[in-house]
Order: sequence, then structure tokens, then C-alpha cells
Amino acid sequence: MRLTAFALLCAGALQVTTAFAGQVPGAITAPDIPITHRDRVYAAEQFSNTISVTDAADNTLLGVIRLGDPSPGNFSPLYRGQLLVHGMGFSPDHRTLVVVSIGSNSVTFIDTGTNAVKHITYVGRSPHEAFFTPDGTELWVTVRGENYLSVLDPIQMKEIRRIELANGPGMTIFGPDDRYAFVCSSFTPELSVIDIPSHQLIKRLPQASPFCPDIALSPENDELWITLKDVGKVQVFSAKPPFEQRALFDTGPITNHVNFANNRNGKFAYVTLGGANQVKVFRRGATPELVATIPVGSLPHGIWPSGDGSRVYVALENGGMAAVIDTLTNKVIVNIPIGQTTQALVYVPNAVRNGSGTDNLAPLGEAANTARLHLQAAGATLPDAQASVAVNSLGLLDLVQIAAQGLTPKSQYQVYLAESDHAPFGKLEPLAVLKTNLDGGGIVQSIGPLKTLVSSAAASTGAPSRRFLIVTELNDPSKVVLRQIATSTGP
Repeated sequence: MRLTAFALLCAGALQVTTAFAGQVPGAITAPDIPITHRDRVYAAEQFSNTISVTDAADNTLLGVIRLGDPSPGNFSPLYRGQLLVHGMGFSPDHRTLVVVSIGSNSVTFIDTGTNAVKHITYVGRSPHEAFFTPDGTELWVTVRGENYLSVLDPIQMKEIRRIELANGPGMTIFGPDDRYAFVCSSFTPELSVIDIPSHQLIKRLPQASPFCPDIALSPENDELWITLKDVGKVQVFSAKPPFEQRALFDTGPITNHVNFANNRNGKFAYVTLGGANQVKVFRRGATPELVATIPVGSLPHGIWPSGDGSRVYVALENGGMAAVIDTLTNKVIVNIPIGQTTQALVYVPNAVRNGSGTDNLAPLGEAANTARLHLQAAGATLPDAQASVAVNSLGLLDLVQIAAQGLTPKSQYQVYLAESDHAPFGKLEPLAVLKTNLDGGGIVQSIGPLKTLVSSAAASTGAPSRRFLIVTELNDPSKVVLRQIATSTGP
């Protein structure tokens, strides 16, 4: 069936307005799947160690799959449970979801119909993403902390071979014709092309920068798009030999993920920009054309189209939400509450064949307890500087994550807790050092009793008074570049 649809596409028998949604390799096999209550949106949440499960028909959160405990429970030896839930993929038959946890070096196999964990396979240091081959016979896991792909047998759910590559393989995507796999790197400026049947590396292509977090192949199997997070760019290659570069262009700070949607208006790529809190939409072609810039909320990360291409779902890492975009209007139509610090997001059509699909789900619970703050420029030195902040409750402790843009590239800054939100700021308590990329953006986290950032308490209760975030030059706390606005929003 896959080859028949692919041949028709190449022959021009299928119109370009066909959505072919669902991301390669599933796109060619099952184009234009109408949205129903059997569809699911899954979001991998790194610090609550959960998977949010959403009914796509009415955009309702059904619950979460708990894979591990939040901090500080995982500070002790980790004998069970997963840590830093991060990447996701799904089988061609849509019956198995695979979840990569980078802190516990694991791949968790989950039944999409029952939300039950089928098996956990442990691989090498800090795996990042996992995807099935188009025929479903293998699962390729990029082991980002080492220099190889771990190839798993999805029936036995164990490693059967390794494919050595440059240091830091970040993500794999497969062509729907079962010929080529493409692997970008997170530490080496190199894009690898692998012959799928032989598992042999056949070509090395230059990445414009070392850090690629995400890679996507167009539904027509003609263009390969990679994001370059460290420089705020997107690079486009031909998906056919000799795999030449087609475009390289600026997108914005903390360029995260990319995906595609086709509709009656044309063929489009959607790119999440974490630093700018936006999704940019590009009309695909010889020279990609920016056609829309969509404000979506704090630190957009993972992105995936619905099965008919009518919607695009965006995980808001600092927002505790998934934003749903209508692809004809390029407007956000609804926000869905999900867990904390979401990374990958996937849309799986027909994930549930029978029943309600709510078995083995738990309430969002403490993972819903997130407050959002904003930092603005504190002076004229860096007038465009700003940052989104999420304060995530972990129970006894809180995790604050700051995503900044508009700072000096390749620089370091000190994050402080201050007694006031304006000069002279009072006593300062250091929290973390923020390092910026070549695009002037950066992300930093800190853990502690940080609820004072978003609420004040009466002195008579003995609780600490309100505190505020500021960011200064690393070696001179008097030079404040970002300060917290004295407002906050809860979950």
C-alpha cells in the first residue's frame, strides 16, 4: 500500500492539496485521516516525568501516564521509574508509542490502546529520540551521549545492532520508500545519510552548525528540514541523491522543532521558536517564504500535525499547555493543559481501536501547578532582551526554568533572587549561570523552594516574603540586564 501511494504521488495522480499529514514515514501510507475520538496527542514532560494523553477530537486532556517521580524523589539511586522523559515516536500501525528518557537511558514501549507499559529497554548514555523504520521491523534510537544509533527489534524489544556515527547523533527520520535514513547531530556539524537495508553510512553532509535538535522529512519525500538551535536557523536539503543543500535561513532564537502541513492554500513548514514564543510558517519551495508568525505562548518546543493536516499541535515547554493551530487561518484556536516542561509531542491517528482509551491514566495532579513569569530588559544596553519563566511545583521543591533571548551571543550571565523588582534590588542570592548561544538565546534551570517568586506571605506566618528574579552580567551584579515584572500567571 505504501509503495502504491508513493508511486501515485510521484506520477502526479494525487493533488498537492492533499494533506499527507502525520509526518513521514506515516504520511504516505495513510494520507488525510479525519480527526476522531480515536486519535491521541501525546506530550513528553521532562520534569514531571509524565506523558500527557489528549483526545484530539475535542482537545481534552484525558490524563497522564506516570513513568517516574518528580524531584526530589529521583535524587537518590534510581532503581525504578524513568527520569527526564524527553523524546517520542510511534509504530507504523499506531499501536505502540515509544518514549525516550534521557536521564535513565531508557526506551519505554507503551500500548496506545490501554496506555500500559509493555516493556522498558535500556540503551547507551543519554538517548534522545526513537523512530520506527517504515516497515515497522526496527526501532532506531539516537544515543546522543555517545556516537551511535542503537537498533532495536521491536518484537523482542532489545538491541540487535549499532550504527556508528559522528559524536552526538540527535534524531533520525526515514524516507517512506525504505531507502534512506537521515540523522542529524547535536555535537558535530554533520548530517548522516544511511542506507536502510544495509545499515551503512553512505554520505556525510555539512550542517551549518553543530547543534541540531530536530529533523523532518516532507510528506512528498522531497525535502529534508533540520533545525539549528545554537544559531537560530533552519537548513533544507534535497531528500534525493546527491542530497544537496537547498536553503539556509534565519528563523530566530532557540529554534526547536519543525513539521509540515499541506492544505488548499499550499505546502507549509511550521517551526517553533522558543526564545520568541512563536511558531513561524514558511511556504515551501525553492526559496522558503515566511507567510505567518503565530504567537503561541512560553517556549514552544515539540510540534506535530493532525492526521488531516487541519491542525498543528505545539507543546509549550514553559507554558504548561499545548497550543492548537488551525492551519487554514494560522491562528491558535485552543490551549490544552498538560504537564511540566514538555519536550517532544506527537499526534497519532487511530491510536485507540476499541474502548475509551482511558485505562491506566492518572490525573495531572501536581504537574498542573505551574506559574509563569516574564522578565523584561532592565536598561538600554540590551533593549530587546526578554525571557519567559516557568516555576514548576515538584512538591517540596520547585523548578524554575528561564528561556531568554536578545542577550549578547556566547556570553554568561548570573541569575539572582532579589528582594525587589526594581533598583537597588536589595540582597541578592545567586541561583544559576545562564549561557547564551550564537543567537543570543539560552535556557537555564534551578531547583529550590522558589514559590516566593510568585506569591507573597504575611510576615506573621513566618513564611518568606516575596522574591524576584533578576539577571546580571556574570561578574558585575550591579549591571542588571533582565528583571522580573511584578505579575504572574498560574496554571
